Amino acid sequence: MGVKSAYLLTLLAAIWGASFLFMRIGAPSLGGIWLIEGRVGFAALFLFFVALVLKKKINFKEHGKHYAVVGILSAAIPFLCYGYAAQYLTASLMSVINALTPIFGTAISALYFRTRLESGKVLGLCLGLLGVAVIVGLDPELFEGNNLFAVLVVLCAPICYGIVGTYTQTAKKVDSIANAYGSMFMATLFITPLLFFIPPNAVADIDWVVITSVLALGVICTGVAFLIFFKLLNDIGMPSTLTVTFLIPIFGVLWGVIFLDEIVGWHTLIGAILVIAGTIKTTGFTLKTVIKPTL
Repeated sequence: MGVKSAYLLTLLAAIWGASFLFMRIGAPSLGGIWLIEGRVGFAALFLFFVALVLKKKINFKEHGKHYAVVGILSAAIPFLCYGYAAQYLTASLMSVINALTPIFGTAISALYFRTRLESGKVLGLCLGLLGVAVIVGLDPELFEGNNLFAVLVVLCAPICYGIVGTYTQTAKKVDSIANAYGSMFMATLFITPLLFFIPPNAVADIDWVVITSVLALGVICTGVAFLIFFKLLNDIGMPSTLTVTFLIPIFGVLWGVIFLDEIVGWHTLIGAILVIAGTIKTTGFTLKTVIKPTL
């Protein structure tokens, strides 16, 4: 991995880590539905102009079903899960749970393709789940109100990512920018009807900070992030790009502590280490697969 790719990887982790911060800011007043509609809507608008400038053909007639599957499973449902959970959970906790994505992805892929998991990957799966158990089980505040239910809801997000990851292994290949725009457009359509039934939590509390957070979520944390992600896929391949999963919790916790004064307990740190260790074990990550000499 060259210096430029390493910089983009770190930038992507910082951006995706910040998404939990922005959701935590916007969710209390907007609620999960309106927050996420803003996120995917602004992302779709931004990516539409990118596709227009680059003269990319979207071709909804041919790829519409594919965009719908990817949009619902990789954006609409998981984003809604995070949007709901952001009303109760810290940005730090959500970013750590997000790191379970490769673990669930490996397990779901093995089930779908009926392949046997190696002992190392089974150990990784157990470490990841143990990490979540440590975080949740040793934090008495998570057993109050809707907090525990929010944890269960947010666990659905990495499961969705695992499902869509398995789907894309067999799906027809589509241009990356067209794929990003088409999926965000479909996610926007999927969520729109819900707006008529569920109003924002507190309209009076919506200020420029909340509005800016939604714009940042859509344009930067989704639109720009997708462009960086697909560039990294082309430049360094999937195994190296997926190392961003290890970095996101670091930034998610960092932004939560700096901007939201979140307190990170020792149980969260231990749980995060277990989750990341499980992810490394499940994916078979080694430095040799990432670091290559650059001329």
